[in-house]
Amino acid sequence: MADNAVQPRTITTTPRTSDRVFRGIVTAGGLTSLIILGLIAIFLASKSHAVFSTFGWHFITDATWNPDDGTTMSTGQYGIGAMLVGTLITAAMAILFAVPVAVGLALFMTHYAPAWMRTPLTLLVDLMAAIPSIVFGLWGFFVLMPIAMHWSELINHYLGWIPIFSVPVPIFDRSPFIASLVLAVMIVPIITAIAREVYAQAPRDHIEAAYALGATKWVALRTVVIPHGRAGVVGGTMLGLGRALGETVAVYMVLNLVYAVNWHVLQSAGGSVASMIVNKFGEATPNEVQGLMAAGLVLFLLTLVVNLAANLVVRRTSRGA
Repeated sequence: MADNAVQPRTITTTPRTSDRVFRGIVTAGGLTSLIILGLIAIFLASKSHAVFSTFGWHFITDATWNPDDGTTMSTGQYGIGAMLVGTLITAAMAILFAVPVAVGLALFMTHYAPAWMRTPLTLLVDLMAAIPSIVFGLWGFFVLMPIAMHWSELINHYLGWIPIFSVPVPIFDRSPFIASLVLAVMIVPIITAIAREVYAQAPRDHIEAAYALGATKWVALRTVVIPHGRAGVVGGTMLGLGRALGETVAVYMVLNLVYAVNWHVLQSAGGSVASMIVNKFGEATPNEVQGLMAAGLVLFLLTLVVNLAANLVVRRTSRGA
């Protein structure tokens, strides 16, 4: 009987071969991403050095884009101030429209929808996140724009006394308002997917304790589930904001590109840095290409700043939750 006794397992801290291989693959993937990101930054900086050395900070603050005559860059005017303002306006409005819808949809999918509906609804939301932007652009141009133009007229009629809703020229198609609606539809699946995951991981014992104290379902969600998923919602919102800032084709199709700062969101005039690059790159002169590279560098740095800010907000929100 002693010979058939189970031998005790040797406990060791040395990682197994499979663990070392997996760790090496993950480390290599992370370092590769950082290297590619750094190479992109170096490439954009090298191509845009002449622009910043010629115009300095005026390249970011000025709102005039007048290419040079092909001789020297100083004979032209390069400024992305108007496009930068348009980018921030459309992205901020898209977040304003998308977050309430995404949070409500995530709460419905995790705590209100019947079991037979959750799986198809989850698949539908995930499928929407994979749709190419050109499809959203075509849908926005042919389907959403006629409807949104009517909404714009109603908003202007009843809220036109507010400066941002006033329209100096009654043209409502291809406006920042319509572009922000298209962007909102594009980023709702991203925010919803992340919010759904964090809401589904809310501690069940806390929810049951709220019910035991006499709370209704909405009170339990408001006091337990929503605070628990606050960090995830913020992170998903920032991911959606990153896509909204860098979206090109969809915005280009539903926004009238005008090189002037437009604070009237219902008027058919505006722009974004990404759509400007798409519009200008095909026929740009060599000096103008450098200006477009500089615009891409500014958008690249803006996205990095947004992601870093999102990281700080998520950390503070998680600590508070």
